[in-house]
Amino acid sequence: MLNKTEKKVIVVTAATGNIGGQLLEDVLASGEPVRVIVRDPARLSAEARRRVEVVQGSHGDIDVVSKAFSGADAVFWLVPPDPRAASTDAAYVDFSLPACEAFRKQGVKRVVGISALGRGTALEAKAGLVTSSLKMDDLIASSGVSYRALANPSFMENILRQVELIKTPGMFATPIAGDRKLPTCATRDIAAAAAKLLIDQSWNGNGHVAVLGPEDLSFNEMAERLSEVLGKPVRYQQIPVQALKDRLLKFGMSEAMAQGTADMMSAKNEGLDNAEPRTPASSSPTTFRQWAEQVLKPAVLGKAAVG
Repeated sequence: MLNKTEKKVIVVTAATGNIGGQLLEDVLASGEPVRVIVRDPARLSAEARRRVEVVQGSHGDIDVVSKAFSGADAVFWLVPPDPRAASTDAAYVDFSLPACEAFRKQGVKRVVGISALGRGTALEAKAGLVTSSLKMDDLIASSGVSYRALANPSFMENILRQVELIKTPGMFATPIAGDRKLPTCATRDIAAAAAKLLIDQSWNGNGHVAVLGPEDLSFNEMAERLSEVLGKPVRYQQIPVQALKDRLLKFGMSEAMAQGTADMMSAKNEGLDNAEPRTPASSSPTTFRQWAEQVLKPAVLGKAAVG
């Protein structure tokens, strides 16, 4: 028989990832008992390994999630990237099916998931990865749990993929128009929002929580801030969406996932992320300049990031 402490356990998936790792620190600070699902426990910090219960394996495996969700009160759900998936629905919806079965059988009360902006817009059905992520939200909500989807725009951390270009020749690029203002958020703020929901046992029902960063910025404005932070000229270049897809295919991404990424970027360029109203509650604190100083600049200089 489970004791009261076991019934309140919080399960964290993707606990060694960028968002999951930061969230794990926040949840552990609350003093709540924590269980994590990880493929490689050695990637957890020594402190985390000392304080959490570890279930080793993939959270797409029914045996793993059935074990991990036993006695769980709340689950943090993040689908790991699968660049070679046969379809975007396979990457998000099919991967989540075993978890939804386990949510029902194990009596999980609340789930907090990482998702995207765009629900209710005309672009929702043709936004590639976002379209499948929103389908995943519907699947989880239908499992009987209370569910909060964290609806996020593009992450500031995505620019880290272009560190070498920022170093030389001093540029970064996407298919989005340089003057389109968009919300963008730091993963630390997403992790903090997720941790707050996981610790709070008072909410129920289904809905979403937007994490929009403190302001809408264009990529041209981001380039200006990067130039100031790095003390060197950095420019932004819009590229054709086909060029992005070709590059993803070159690096081994499946046709379906490359097209899904291209469709997502096209939808963002048409305003997918602009429909969510900005409120004080949805305006997370970390500015792009702060993030650039604390995370991007050390990466460009080849130093460990701060924070």
